[in-house]
Amino acid sequence: MAYPDPLKPSRAALALLSLALCLTGTTAPLPPLPPAPQAAEVYFSPHGGCTEAVVRELGKAKKTVLVQAYSFTSKPIAAALVAAHQRGVVVTIILDDGDVTGTGTMIDVVVAGGDTVLLDAKHAIAHNKVMVIDGAVVLTGSFNFTAAAENSNAENLLVLRSADLAAKYTANWHEHEAHSAKYTPAPRNAPGKRAP
Repeated sequence: MAYPDPLKPSRAALALLSLALCLTGTTAPLPPLPPAPQAAEVYFSPHGGCTEAVVRELGKAKKTVLVQAYSFTSKPIAAALVAAHQRGVVVTIILDDGDVTGTGTMIDVVVAGGDTVLLDAKHAIAHNKVMVIDGAVVLTGSFNFTAAAENSNAENLLVLRSADLAAKYTANWHEHEAHSAKYTPAPRNAPGKRAP
């Protein structure tokens, strides 16, 4: 019976040695991996990147965006919501009923862009500031989706990457959807109204 020579390397050992040599010095180094997204990010205003973070996250949306807002006057955020709709994302926004007559409201801009807007009149004020993106990312905090929140106010915005938290916020969003009414734009130069 013949025994393998312990000093003679096997074919498998030679193949592994060749691979190791290739990876350690005879080829160009591999590019570094991009950093993994953080589970949570925080931004502060004024001028702390809140609006940019919202617009960036909306730009990544692939399927759905659910929004709850008290006041909504941010042109960059409105444009990002319309752009999401144009990519095929289903965008549904619940606003406080008083936003219809608010100065500078973007309500008609997003409706004209194809987004659905509902008005919540059940509460003294519908004060939530929440976005749930693709059932996986939650944006929340004191930050209203307004120009003043970005430029003048002391506000905070949290970006939370958690499917579990997104599910809880989504369930709450649907509770408010159930008692909200679809917004229909009024004729030009007249305030909009809740659908009958």
